Amino acid sequence: MNSSELYQQDRNFMQLNAFSSLAGMDEAGRGALAGPVVIAAVILDYDTKELLLNDSKQITEKRREALYEEIILRSKAHAIIEISAIEIDNSNIRAATILGFERAYLALTGKAEHFLVDGRDLPYQMEGKGDAVIKGDARYAVVAAASILAKVYRDRLMRNWHDEYPMYGFARHKGYGTQAHYRALAQHGASPLHRQSFRLF
Repeated sequence: MNSSELYQQDRNFMQLNAFSSLAGMDEAGRGALAGPVVIAAVILDYDTKELLLNDSKQITEKRREALYEEIILRSKAHAIIEISAIEIDNSNIRAATILGFERAYLALTGKAEHFLVDGRDLPYQMEGKGDAVIKGDARYAVVAAASILAKVYRDRLMRNWHDEYPMYGFARHKGYGTQAHYRALAQHGASPLHRQSFRLF
């Protein structure tokens, strides 16, 4: 589905449900071994020209970086939430991700009439005010935009953490469980960024 079709899907949804403002929400880093899970929420301005959006995993890093700046500048509102490894370990990754969606929702409460959340889980506070949409980042432009914000923001965080913990290679794998990452864990042990509740070794 191309950008025009994604935008039209958003407009159709808003027209069908009589919403004047729609927020998309998505996360990045849920499956990583280290670093936070990041949740982004964004309200797009549909009166401006269309952004060439797609699921963040389907476009290049260079294009994601450019789109991140465009989305920030041209959105009506946005929020980006970090849920740390400690918070993840204190509950579990599903609960921590839902907590991030709740915080992002609260950050945009009063600015959006309805929320589209990528995935299966809808926080209870959003019942009647949102929908969980499987593969929402490939179906709605506003969710694709949130996907890009979350992915780029988290990638930047992990590149910054690479400077402090270069032995793990965070700049390359962003905390995900690559063979190189597992080898580094076996050699150096876990850092404070690692999720102790995950299988690290």
